[in-house]
Amino acid sequence: MSRVGKKPITIPSKVQVTTVGNLIKAKGPLGELSFEVPESISFVLENNTIVFSRQSDDKKIRALHGLSRALTYNAIYGVFEGFSKTLKIEGVGYKVELKGTGLLFSLGYSHPIYFLPPDGVTFEAPNANTVIVKGSNKEIVGLVAAKIRKLRPPEPYKGKGVRYEGEYIHRKEGKKASK
Repeated sequence: MSRVGKKPITIPSKVQVTTVGNLIKAKGPLGELSFEVPESISFVLENNTIVFSRQSDDKKIRALHGLSRALTYNAIYGVFEGFSKTLKIEGVGYKVELKGTGLLFSLGYSHPIYFLPPDGVTFEAPNANTVIVKGSNKEIVGLVAAKIRKLRPPEPYKGKGVRYEGEYIHRKEGKKASK
């Protein structure tokens, strides 16, 4: 059995979970998310816990077993506490500031870049070199953070650019002067 798939999900007290057929809806302090469980995966909701099981040991169904449990857990955790990604900006003159709900980046281009958040995502900029992306949907938070990083990915010689907090950039040695 899938190690992830057989773990039960405990539902926090502030989250309401309802099921309609194969659809699981989670409603909490940060919003509402839903996930449709594939037909081959079954689940039981009892005493504030959800337990997933599968009907056969087919390779695709085994893969869906752990995936279904993980996506349901992310929906429940997302409406309860939410997810966040922190990005660091390194480089001379590289900075970010919060303008309204969006972010204004200066990343060494000839023009500033204004980045608007999609629905359900908020930004924080505690200082000029840090951006925090927050939201209840883990997939969208990760996607927005990846789009921000793509504006100026870190380069390997000086490490300038936008990177995730804790991301290690493998530095290359530059050209050497000939003797």
